[in-house]
Amino acid sequence: MEKKNFNIGNIPAVLYGRSAEKVFLFVHGQSGNKEEAEQFAAVAAEKGWQVLSIDLPEHGERKAESGFVPWIVVPELQLVWQYIETHWQRFGLRGNSIGVWFSLLALRDKEIEQSLFVSPILDMEQLIRKMMRWADVSEEQLETEKIIQTDFGQELSWEYLTFARQNQINKWKSPSAILYGDQDNLTDHETITAFSLKFQCDLTVMEDGEHWFHTMDQLIFLTNWLKESVGNK
Repeated sequence: MEKKNFNIGNIPAVLYGRSAEKVFLFVHGQSGNKEEAEQFAAVAAEKGWQVLSIDLPEHGERKAESGFVPWIVVPELQLVWQYIETHWQRFGLRGNSIGVWFSLLALRDKEIEQSLFVSPILDMEQLIRKMMRWADVSEEQLETEKIIQTDFGQELSWEYLTFARQNQINKWKSPSAILYGDQDNLTDHETITAFSLKFQCDLTVMEDGEHWFHTMDQLIFLTNWLKESVGNK
C-alpha cells in the first residue's frame, strides 16, 4: 500500500493508499499515533478510499509537545480539515476514544459522508465526574486546587471540566456507525445508547469487548466490523 509522510502546517501526517477522490481522516485516542491508521487503511483502500492520519500533541512525533486538550486539538483538526477539503471531493471520519470527542467538537458543521467510531468518548463532563469519584475528589476541591494528579495516571483539571460542561455535543449530522465494547469502563451503556438514538447511529456492541480493543478476539471483531462498515451508510 502506498504511504506518504508529510506535514500539514506543523502537524505530522501520513497518507495511505493510491490517489482517490475520497479520504477518511483518522483521529487517534490517548496513547495513540498516526501509524495506528494503517490497519484501517488496508480495509478502506479495498473500497477506494485513502486515509489521512495525524499525530496530536503529546503523541507520536509530537511527544515532546504539550497540548492534548480540546482548546488546542480542536483548532488543529479544523486546520487539517481545511487541507482535506482542498485536496479531496468526498470525506469520511474514523475516530478512536477521545479522538471521537475532539472530532465531534471540531467537525460538527462539516459534510462528512460517513463516520466510524470505535469506543467513543461522547460525554466528557460525565467521564471527568466519573474519574473524580474514582479519585475521591469533590468539585469544590478541584475548583480550589485547579489540577489534581490521580493514582491511576489521569490528571483532573478544573479548566477541562469547565470546558466540557460548556461544550456539550448537541449537533452531529454525519451518518455514523459505532463499535462499543459492553465492558467499556469509560463510556456508559446509557450514554452510548442515547447518543446513537439522538443522532441515528448504527450501534454495534461486542460482548466482552473493552474500551481498548486489543485481544485477538477483539481485534478480529474490529476488523470484521470495519470491513462491513466502510462504504455502508
